[in-house]
Amino acid sequence: MTGVVLKDIKKSYGSTEVIHGIDLEITPGEFVVFVGPSGCGKSTLLRMIAGLEAISSGDMYIDDQRVNDIPPSQRGIAMVFQSYALYPHMTVYDNMAFGMKIAKAPKAEIEKRVTAAAEILQLTPYLGRLPKALSGGQRQRVAIGRAICRDPKVFLFDEPLSNLDAALRVATRIEIAKLKESLPDSTMIYVTHDQVEAMTLADRIVVLSAGYIEQVGAPIELYERPANLFVAQFIGSPAMNILPAKIEKSGPVTLVRIGNRTVSVPIPSKPDMEGAPVSFGIRPEDLSIASGDNGLIDGEVNIVESLGEVTNVYIDVEGSEEPMVLKLQGVQKIDRHAPITVTADPAKMHLFNEKGRSLLYL
Repeated sequence: MTGVVLKDIKKSYGSTEVIHGIDLEITPGEFVVFVGPSGCGKSTLLRMIAGLEAISSGDMYIDDQRVNDIPPSQRGIAMVFQSYALYPHMTVYDNMAFGMKIAKAPKAEIEKRVTAAAEILQLTPYLGRLPKALSGGQRQRVAIGRAICRDPKVFLFDEPLSNLDAALRVATRIEIAKLKESLPDSTMIYVTHDQVEAMTLADRIVVLSAGYIEQVGAPIELYERPANLFVAQFIGSPAMNILPAKIEKSGPVTLVRIGNRTVSVPIPSKPDMEGAPVSFGIRPEDLSIASGDNGLIDGEVNIVESLGEVTNVYIDVEGSEEPMVLKLQGVQKIDRHAPITVTADPAKMHLFNEKGRSLLYL
């Protein structure tokens, strides 16, 4: 089993630094997903692990071996790209076997590995076909099969599902999840901008922004305990509601003023924070319509999106530039422009200081 360690990894293009001192340890057999907005450095970081981009400074280790100056072919990695990169004139079998043939592997070994990989990915009936006779999802599975046949120390996936339509994305994502189950000792690093892929596939997620790591943790940890405003609004769909607030009283339970209401939030704050502006966070799915005197936030319904399985209600709240989103299960009849009061479970509330850091981590 092979791990990957990054120590103060930096990447510069001329005088422009795009990766700013990344420290990360990926344990053997782990499935780690890099997520972040376009231009955050996730693909650059993956290409540095692959050896396709030079490291400007820092040290990188694969299987306890420093690989800064080792070429890609000798790092023991296999990379799956979003563009499939299949040879159109070769059959599925030959595409999967190509790397081993170049390495002059024994014919029996090639047969064994291709057959095993095809079985894992349900490609056995298609081994004699050309890529043009396959669907996009099948082509991507061939590309994954080619990587499996190399028997790498580390699998690298660079947005492998981004060229597929919605239905194929779901089907191929399930295939990748099954692949991980069938290869439990394999270390996998996966880049995506799709948080559904990240949440469903990852053992741990690395959230990147502008070349920095914002937070690393298990999917449910990032969802329930975001370290800062960036992670809070990047993980989850619709994004976490963020409302301006002010601390009225600090202590083990913080009293904050939101609009015309004072709310008790079971998050500790320090005495010197009294009177300080903060950001109050609550996820759309953690809100509900208030009944009686348990109201939390008052507003006016702006837009209602009925999606069948859920109804998203956009609410204008005094003092907030962005509408607050309420996510309700099923089809709900909500009148536009009607006044509305919502409430929430206190355990689901979040507070962030002026620098955007969660008070839970201070």
